[in-house]
Amino acid sequence: MSVPVLVLAMSAACCLGFGFVLQQNAAQRAPLGDFLSPRLLLDLMKVPRWLGGMALMVAGMGLGAAALGHGELSLVEPLLATNLLFALALSRHQTRQPLGRQGWSGLALLAGGVTAFVVAGEPSGGHAFTDPLRHWLIIGGMVGLALLLTGCARRTRLTVGPILLALAAGLLYGVQDALTRVSGQRFAEGGFAELLTGWQPYAVLALGVTGLVLVQSAFETGPLRMSLPALTAAQPLAGIACGVGFLGDRLRTDAGALTWEAGGLAAIVGGIVLLGMHPAMPEGTVGRVRPADVRVG
Repeated sequence: MSVPVLVLAMSAACCLGFGFVLQQNAAQRAPLGDFLSPRLLLDLMKVPRWLGGMALMVAGMGLGAAALGHGELSLVEPLLATNLLFALALSRHQTRQPLGRQGWSGLALLAGGVTAFVVAGEPSGGHAFTDPLRHWLIIGGMVGLALLLTGCARRTRLTVGPILLALAAGLLYGVQDALTRVSGQRFAEGGFAELLTGWQPYAVLALGVTGLVLVQSAFETGPLRMSLPALTAAQPLAGIACGVGFLGDRLRTDAGALTWEAGGLAAIVGGIVLLGMHPAMPEGTVGRVRPADVRVG
């Protein structure tokens, strides 16, 4: 693992983690009538705390894109998953909650899982697959599953809806990371002329806006401890699937390496769940009724 990739990815994780907490602080006060609507973003743009969170998120995405330009997706994605550590750090500062056994266990699982996956898998670059059918099957599968989860979330928005929306957003962000890497490669090969003639940068923008609406709707309707673990777990899994599936990322495939890689991914998910469910994470105000939500019949 190169030092620049490590520094860029961890800096991105820090910005993303802090940004998610600030966004949720603001989104939980937005009108529930804006659920899954672009109006939600327009309302949140009036809130300074949300704008600060968005600035950090944009910085994190930029740093993540720079990391993807120097390292494989299968390497960068597990590192970006550590954003939950930084989110917990800021939440602890706000709530004054100690880490306790749950926090330390989650931290150990997440850090150990990332280390195990990277060391055992030894992610390396290879030749991207040129078969368009392969690309569209993987991307279409991810987007289709995200649409299915979003449809289910509409009917359960104040129960498991935030989890389903966060999972859907995580899948889209994983695909977005893969296409960001492709866009960076096109820019490196031919500059803006080569970049803007491909469909990938426009897909990156569309996925980013859609994912943002899903994430803010999840933050609006549920506590951070419901949505952030699902988002943080889904994104690296989707990104790794895209990296290996059509970007040509290579992982060791002998029996021992596969065992450690699977164990590492399981530990990452387990650590994410433990940290995300920590009492320090903001609870939000689920089930609240606000004046803006009352309709005169």
